[in-house]
Amino acid sequence: MIFIAIIVGCILGAIIGGVAPIIPYSYSGYLAIAIIAALDSVFGGMVATIKKNFDIMVFVSGFFGNAILSILLTYLGQKLNVDIYLATIFVFVSRMFNNLAMLRRYYLEKITNRKAKKTQNT
Repeated sequence: MIFIAIIVGCILGAIIGGVAPIIPYSYSGYLAIAIIAALDSVFGGMVATIKKNFDIMVFVSGFFGNAILSILLTYLGQKLNVDIYLATIFVFVSRMFNNLAMLRRYYLEKITNRKAKKTQNT
C-alpha cells in the first residue's frame, strides 16, 4: 500500500513540476530551507514509524512548523544581514543524518537477523 502511495506521489510531483511556474531566484533560498526542514520531518516520521510511536498530529505540526520557522529565520537573517539560515541548515541536516543512521541500523539489523535465522534453520 505504501509503495502505491509513493508511486502516485512521484507521478503527481512530476506532473505538477512540469506545469508549475519556475520559482524566482529571490525566493529559491526560502524554498530550499523549507524543503530541508520538511525532509527532516519526513525522516523523523519514518524513524517514529519504526519505533512504533508515530503520531500524525505531531508529524503534520512538525512538517509545517519546521518549514515555516525555517523560512521566517531565513527572512529575519536577510533583513538583519546575518546568515541565520546556516544555523537552520546545520540543525536540520544533522538531524536528517541522525535519523538516516537510525533507519540504516534498523534495516541492517533486520537483514542480519533474517540471515542468521536462515543459517540456523539449514
